[in-house]
Amino acid sequence: MEPHLSTTPFGRRTLTLAHVANQAIAKARPLEKAVHKWHVYQTLCIARVTFGVSERALSVLNALLTFHPETMLTGEDLIVFPSNDQLARRAHGMPASTLRKHLAVLVDAGLIIRRDSPNGKRYARKGRDGEVAMAFGFDLGPLVARAEEFAQIAEAILAAEREMKLVRERITICRRDIAKMIATGLEEGVPTKRAGQGPADWAEIHGLFRAIMARIPRSATLAELEPVAEELTMLADEILMLLEAHAKTEKTSTNESTFERHIHNSNPDSLIELEPALREERGAKAAPEPQTPRMPEGSYPLGMVLDACPDVCDYSKSGISNWRDFLATVAVVRPMLGISPSAWEEARTVMGEVQAAVVVAAILQRGAAINSAGGYIRDLTKKAEAGGFSLGPMLMALIGSRKRDKKRA
Repeated sequence: MEPHLSTTPFGRRTLTLAHVANQAIAKARPLEKAVHKWHVYQTLCIARVTFGVSERALSVLNALLTFHPETMLTGEDLIVFPSNDQLARRAHGMPASTLRKHLAVLVDAGLIIRRDSPNGKRYARKGRDGEVAMAFGFDLGPLVARAEEFAQIAEAILAAEREMKLVRERITICRRDIAKMIATGLEEGVPTKRAGQGPADWAEIHGLFRAIMARIPRSATLAELEPVAEELTMLADEILMLLEAHAKTEKTSTNESTFERHIHNSNPDSLIELEPALREERGAKAAPEPQTPRMPEGSYPLGMVLDACPDVCDYSKSGISNWRDFLATVAVVRPMLGISPSAWEEARTVMGEVQAAVVVAAILQRGAAINSAGGYIRDLTKKAEAGGFSLGPMLMALIGSRKRDKKRA
């Protein structure tokens, strides 16, 4: 007589139509089918969110798989019957109540099936030949029956992660390129208009850049990031065209002036005038190197400032390794933000140059959250003058915000 497999759970647990459907899927699997249990488990680790399964529930499934003696799961003999104590030990000492909760999650997700005995205990009965004739416990059949489904879902998730990684890299590269090209355009005085068309100045271009970046939500999806990446790419290409056109014009002008100097210096009499100048140059004293500004005592280290305000690094030509580099970079950023010379001078007078520069970097980091950078720094200057402003809470808030964004990502 063929043994009857239990289809309903013991005790107060109820049977749902979803449980019946999962049992039907497992029952329909080909008996000759075989899958590698750890390969299936790895795909489930990737696809677990799709099935509403937590990491701890997967650790219970891992423990269940260790009770199956074979690496390959075939179409039959897939019931494992460990006691709760044995299962809890292999699940890293999980409490019994937590273990039962996660077993229920695995059953509801259709990853395992309960095959409960008449008294709810898990055990196996052997036949005369010593082989297991009837077992009561957890049936791993769904893992065999749904292995291809799990693999497809896992592959789709990995593909989406790859696309997300690529679009994030693209945004990061464009963001860095745009910031550095804007800084170069400002320093070199590159005109932004060509044939009377184009942005009024580099501050307007920087405003467009910040407006695009402000549209990125904290927990962005691929659909939200792709249009942003496209706009940043277009903006980067347009800025590069401005710089290339200016560089070409400068090269032409340089070649013409060099040609004129060559004609002028071809007069042999002029060689006599070069020698005294050369002697003067050799005798001239080397100009003293500018001293690197130091942060006032009791203030915050540069590493902490850059951790709180990493966006300022995008505007540096060769990185920020000391306070002198930091101040030079802020000098490029300040006019882009629309901070007037008078507002900057007031902030420098009250706060000190370095602390005022840190405030500018913080304003840049906050982006579109501050409507008027000039008005904001004036307000902070008044508070600092009255003793009501401290740089520490601002930096710690920015660091905390970045950590939260990383966790969400």
